[in-house]
Amino acid sequence: MPLAPPPSAPPDRVCLDRLAASRPLRGLLAGLMVTVGVLHFVHPEFFMKIMPEYIPADKHRFLVLLSGFFEIAGGVGLLVPHTRRAAAFGLVALYIAVFPANIYLALHPEALGVSAAAAITRLPFQFLFVAWAALYARAPRGTG
Repeated sequence: MPLAPPPSAPPDRVCLDRLAASRPLRGLLAGLMVTVGVLHFVHPEFFMKIMPEYIPADKHRFLVLLSGFFEIAGGVGLLVPHTRRAAAFGLVALYIAVFPANIYLALHPEALGVSAAAAITRLPFQFLFVAWAALYARAPRGTG
């Protein structure tokens, strides 16, 4: 059922409400998060390669697995109406928390054997993910 915006809702609010109510978009983000989260458990070494050097090496595996757990929890949480907002806030926090690893990769693309351009181009996508998750943090609880 489409959202009926309040009569005085500005057009940008209507657009954001429609995006937030989109089950396919929410399902896509949830699926991506669960998939990447599972990969943290299946191939933690891959993710450990981009851990910033200032984090003690003995903490890398734990932090990779922890972030994987929260990616899975956030993805599943987006699909449950009662946990959607909390999951969305959690994913926003997670994207911010792992941003130093993305910066590290941009500075050390050889860690994953990617080009510097690819590593740097990847950075803005974190902001896209923050905005995408934030849609569900602001969405009405009863939506979809």
